[in-house]
Amino acid sequence: MQITDKMTLPGSEMAASKMPGHWLLARLGKRVLRPGGLNLTRQMLESLAIQPSDAVVEFAPGLGVTARMTLDLHPASYTAIEDDEAAAARVRRLLTGTREQCLIGNAAKTSLPDQSATVVYGEAMLTMQGTEQKHSIVQEAARLLKPGGRYGMHELCLVPDDLDDQIKREIEQALSRTIHVGARPLTSIEWRAVLEAEGFKVQTEVQRPMRLLEPDRLIQDEGLWGALRFVKNLLRDKDARQRVLAMRRIFVKYRSNMAAIMLVGTKSSEFRSPSGPEKNESGNVDAT
Repeated sequence: MQITDKMTLPGSEMAASKMPGHWLLARLGKRVLRPGGLNLTRQMLESLAIQPSDAVVEFAPGLGVTARMTLDLHPASYTAIEDDEAAAARVRRLLTGTREQCLIGNAAKTSLPDQSATVVYGEAMLTMQGTEQKHSIVQEAARLLKPGGRYGMHELCLVPDDLDDQIKREIEQALSRTIHVGARPLTSIEWRAVLEAEGFKVQTEVQRPMRLLEPDRLIQDEGLWGALRFVKNLLRDKDARQRVLAMRRIFVKYRSNMAAIMLVGTKSSEFRSPSGPEKNESGNVDAT
């Protein structure tokens, strides 16, 4: 089922100057809100290799773009965990099967049963969390997955791995001021460490340039007419235009130190929860 643009968007009651950046972009007509664009999302789904036998859980589906792609793969079940009612309502419009649902909840504490999923993924949501919350969400993914289950993430990444701490803080502060949401991206090695600490062996890593607001990426992600719609709406809304141009200036200023990253890991059968015995050692990373 098609999601119409007449549905209420998250944050729609807020002024353009106050809205979180991703919902402002959505209000202007941007539907793909992932740092690596639609192609990196496709690569994540390919690496997760979702089959008709899989029980899939998606954290923070947002506008439902990836949900639609996942549902087209016809998994045995699909459950979304979304903390925004307006976003959840949009996702529910896509759901047609008896084993498809979108629940209001917290990705760090879903209340779903242990080992009830074979695939869990989330995009553009861990970046906005602090260190403890990042681990809590990945830990929840591990709890939900059966041994050997797959976990995928698509997030903002800092480069290179030895980036100076002062520059990291500058980027965090600049992003947080501009998008009005706390942003705490990590380097590749730090992202891998979060997954490995919670019992995942990283099987796939892909990095792409972070070109969210570049013209070629807009057309690639939204299509020509979608990109033109976004530009038209931008030109008609002065306050929104100032916000978006400010975001783009930050992206351009730090383009050599920001990227998009996709990681897919498998849950080790030897892993023990933090409250149990000592965790197993992480395996070697096979980055592709």
